[in-house]
Amino acid sequence: MRRGAACAAALALLLTGCTAGADGPDDGVVRLRFQSLAWQQESVDANKRLVKEWNAAHPDIQVEYVQGSWDSVHDQLLTSFEGGEAPDIIHDASDDLADFAYGGDLADLRPLLSERLRADIPARSWETTTFGEGVYGVPFLQEPRVIIANRKILESSGVRVPTPDHPWTWPEFRRITQDLTRTMGPGRYAVAWPLKEPVSVSLNLGLSAGGRLFHRDGDGRVTLRLTEADTVVPGTIHDQVVTDRTAPRTTLGSGGSDTLPGFFAAKYAMVPLGFAYRQQIAQQAPAGFEWTVLPAPAGAAGLTQGVSPQTLSIAEATPYKKEAARFLDFLLRPENMVRLARGDWMLPTGTAALADPSLHTERDGWATGAAVAERLRPAPAQSVRGYPEWKDKVATPAFQEYYSGAIDADELRRRLVTDGNRVLARYQRK
Repeated sequence: MRRGAACAAALALLLTGCTAGADGPDDGVVRLRFQSLAWQQESVDANKRLVKEWNAAHPDIQVEYVQGSWDSVHDQLLTSFEGGEAPDIIHDASDDLADFAYGGDLADLRPLLSERLRADIPARSWETTTFGEGVYGVPFLQEPRVIIANRKILESSGVRVPTPDHPWTWPEFRRITQDLTRTMGPGRYAVAWPLKEPVSVSLNLGLSAGGRLFHRDGDGRVTLRLTEADTVVPGTIHDQVVTDRTAPRTTLGSGGSDTLPGFFAAKYAMVPLGFAYRQQIAQQAPAGFEWTVLPAPAGAAGLTQGVSPQTLSIAEATPYKKEAARFLDFLLRPENMVRLARGDWMLPTGTAALADPSLHTERDGWATGAAVAERLRPAPAQSVRGYPEWKDKVATPAFQEYYSGAIDADELRRRLVTDGNRVLARYQRK
């Protein structure tokens, strides 16, 4: 049913694109379609207001807002590119761009972007959208993973509360969850790990311990190797669930939103979540519920973690690349990037936007996220061809079984590395 719904959504978006892409009146006006994946109401409103402001100021270049969906965007874009009906301006995530970039579907933005925009976004963020010699997206929003905690439980337990300047280490995090679980009583847990999508969590947090998993040699060939550093984060999660029982098995197949009722009911003291979940918590928390935002634990590489920023790209097939780039430059002015970030409860990549005082307040944990922002790096598999297949067919079931205790660390290694390298080899044949 989910597959059918995704196909129906993709078809509906394609039909929308076909209708919007039909020849317009011969009035000299350039018409662009901007497919946005904004879904939270604040974010949708921010995007639509910016489109409206652009259209009012640029009667000769009109932008149509087209609503897309994160659930079906990859298949929908495949269909629209093949059918010659892709949107002119495309909202996506950097870890979804590789096949489209290498496939010639996206425009190389290097000759199109303004010097202001190129200079404002740090090089580490541009790395996430660089494939080969080209740049195929503008990384504009990023989301670190943080720990959302029940303030009352944390403070009453007497455990040390971490800060970005003095975070927990991974071993300390494990010990603290043991202490918290003992104080909370039967049927309650220190931490709930929602790991419906375990791969990005495992790899991105793994950077803090120095893990990489994906290793690129001198000729560009990528192989998988599981080092001791790669096992720190998965081992901690496994031990919390299987050995210590400080985290429940029942949430391993859940999405982040699924854990919130239990969190509000004090069944869990902490939940590691993406930064944007703060919006749901602020809106849905019962009266009197006190929560706080903590940095994720640190390892040998400190607070470093991987991210796959949200991106804006331009279709290679559009005849209006320069006009589309002008719209992107407007959309990503510092003041507008702040509006988009606040609408999505995420962090901007732009240096000027990230310095905005509204993103450094203690309220709702903005300051914690901003403090972590400088330690965000490209996700380990950012530009690896074959990563989607490895993730879906190999890594996701392997991590899920390991975290539940169904397989041990040796079997996890065999699947991730041995089976994984077979997958990657098919994408790297010369």
